Amino acid sequence: MRGARRGKTEDAVCGGLPRPEGFAGEEEGGFMYQAFLVKYGEIGLKGDNRHIFENALRSRVQEKLKPLGEYNVTREQGRIFVECPEGYDYEDTVEALGRVFGVSGFCPVEVIESTEWETVKRAVGDFVEKTYPLKNFTFKVAAKRADKQYPITSPEICAGVGEYLLDRFSELSVDVHAPQEVITVEIRNRAYVYSKVLAGPGGMPVGTSGKAMLLLSGGIDSPVAGYMVSKRGVELEATYFHAPPYTSERAKEKVVDLARIISRYTGPIRLHIVNFTDIQLAIYEKCPHEELTIIMRRYMMRIAEQFAKKDGCLSMITGESIGQVASQTMQSLLTTNAVCELPVFRPLIGFDKVEIIDIAKKIGTFETSILPYEDCCTIFVARHPVTKPILSVVEKSEELLCDVIDDLMKQALETTETIVVEP
Repeated sequence: MRGARRGKTEDAVCGGLPRPEGFAGEEEGGFMYQAFLVKYGEIGLKGDNRHIFENALRSRVQEKLKPLGEYNVTREQGRIFVECPEGYDYEDTVEALGRVFGVSGFCPVEVIESTEWETVKRAVGDFVEKTYPLKNFTFKVAAKRADKQYPITSPEICAGVGEYLLDRFSELSVDVHAPQEVITVEIRNRAYVYSKVLAGPGGMPVGTSGKAMLLLSGGIDSPVAGYMVSKRGVELEATYFHAPPYTSERAKEKVVDLARIISRYTGPIRLHIVNFTDIQLAIYEKCPHEELTIIMRRYMMRIAEQFAKKDGCLSMITGESIGQVASQTMQSLLTTNAVCELPVFRPLIGFDKVEIIDIAKKIGTFETSILPYEDCCTIFVARHPVTKPILSVVEKSEELLCDVIDDLMKQALETTETIVVEP
C-alpha cells in the first residue's frame, strides 16, 4: 500500500503550486485525506447549460486521475467531489488536479459521515488536531449550508464550531478580519471540513469549446499558445514541419517532448509530422529570398489547414506576437492569413517575450524549448527578410512554383507521420 509522500513543503511543487503547510505528507502530523472538494469559477455562470460544463469537468477530472487509481468522482450542487481510494498517493493526486482546466481551486477535505451537530463539532476538532502540530495560530470558521433543511444556520455553525475549538485548544485565538487559518465546514448530505485551498489552472474543461489545429514548432511561443487556447476549453491537434537532413531527428523528438508536456494539461494530442524539405528547397530555389519566410509560412498554413478540416477543427492556432520577428508584423500576418479559410487565433498576439517565457516556465516547456535543436523555420531564414510584404507581390512570387508545388504538396500530405502524444 502506498502512503502519502513525505517532504518539505517549500521544496514540493505540483503544477507550479507550492505544497501547503500542515498537509498529509509532512513529517509532523501527516495523515491521509479521504477526499478532495473541487471548485470551479466561470462554469457557475453558465445558466441552464451549467450541467453540461459540470459533467465535462467531472469527466476531465476522472480521466486525469484514472492512471493513479480508482477514484470516485461525483457532481453535487456547485462542487465536484473526489473520493480517494485506500493508500492513494497524495502528491500525485494534487499534481493531477492542479492540471485540469476548469478547476479554479481544490481542497483536501475530511469527510464527516454524520451531520449530527455534536458529531460535526468533534470531527472538526479532530481535524485540527491531526492537521496542525502547532496550535498557536489565529483562525475563523466559515460555513456553507447546502442543505437548507439543516436546523442550524451558517452563522450558528461558525459560532458553535469556533467556541468548541477555543475550549478544546487553549492556544488558539479568533481573528475574523485577518486570520492565519480559515476552517471551513460544509453541510450537505454529509459534512466536510477543510482549511486549505490549492489553486487550479482555471479556464474551461477541455472539449467544451471545439477543436483547433496548433502549428507547433520547437520554440518557446507555440507550446504556450497551445496551452492558453486549450485553457479556454479547446481540444488540440498539432502540426509540426520537419526538414531532414537540415533538421535532426533530435529536433523532431524535441517537438514531441513539447507536445507531451502540453498534453499533461490538454489530454492526448494528435501530432502530424510533415516532411517539409522539398517544399522549402523549391521556395529557396525559385522565389525571392527576402520573401522566403512569408511564403514558407503560407504553405505551412495551407498544409495544416488541410489536416484541420479533415479532422473537424474549427480554427488554426499559432504562437505569433505582433512585431516579434519579420514574419509577425501586421503586414506579414495579413499576408499569411490570406491563404486560410479557417479563422487563425493567436493567443499571444499582445504579449512580449518576457511574459511568454514566464508562462513557459510555469507550465514546464521552457527548458525543452531552449534546447539547441533548430527547426525548419530557423534553417531557411533570409538574411534580409521583408517586414512589410504586399500580398499581390507575394502571390506573384508564388506563381514561380506553379510547375512543382502541387506534386510537392501532395507528397508532403501523403508522407505525413501522425502520432498520438500522451503524458
